[in-house]
Amino acid sequence: MTEVTTARRSRITPEREAELYGAVLELLREVGYDTLTMDAVAARTRSSKATLYRQWGGKAELVVKAVRHSKPGGLALDEIDTGSLREDLHALVLRSDDCQMEQNSALMRGLAMAIHGNPDLLQAFREHLIEPEMVEFDRIVQRAVDRGEVRADNPAIGFMIHMMLGGFAARTMIDELPPTQDYLISYIDAVVLPALGIRHD
Repeated sequence: MTEVTTARRSRITPEREAELYGAVLELLREVGYDTLTMDAVAARTRSSKATLYRQWGGKAELVVKAVRHSKPGGLALDEIDTGSLREDLHALVLRSDDCQMEQNSALMRGLAMAIHGNPDLLQAFREHLIEPEMVEFDRIVQRAVDRGEVRADNPAIGFMIHMMLGGFAARTMIDELPPTQDYLISYIDAVVLPALGIRHD
């Protein structure tokens, strides 16, 4: 059964997959998660609904994987290794320009609202986005621990992703401004690094 499923999934090329994800995000921005349907995705992408369900299982997984695919560099944070945690985090921020950040911020706000009424969307977010990102952040911090930059028993390590996501979300909620590269880099230097016991001049 697994071999059959794998064979079916392999029919979609990476280029076609990227095209589908782009169309999903376009529709998501146009109508929102609750109004988005698999029928609409099928029509926009000239796909069969059966193919979409066979490949992704349902709307929640398709949307979350489209969001994940749109992230610069995907989730391959381990490809960033500058030799210091500060520069690693700065390099992560610099993967997206200010325009991309503003678009992503608006998209994530809409999805955050939808999550409250859609347990399947919350589960998909945890499984395909949050948990993989936690693993990648753990790797970045572990390298810093191995280099002696961060103490292994620092309690802030367990809140790394909370701090990063919190700064991104709070910019819009509190300041009513989109996150920018300058803002996030300043936030990392003023909040995240001191919490981890790292000082910089």
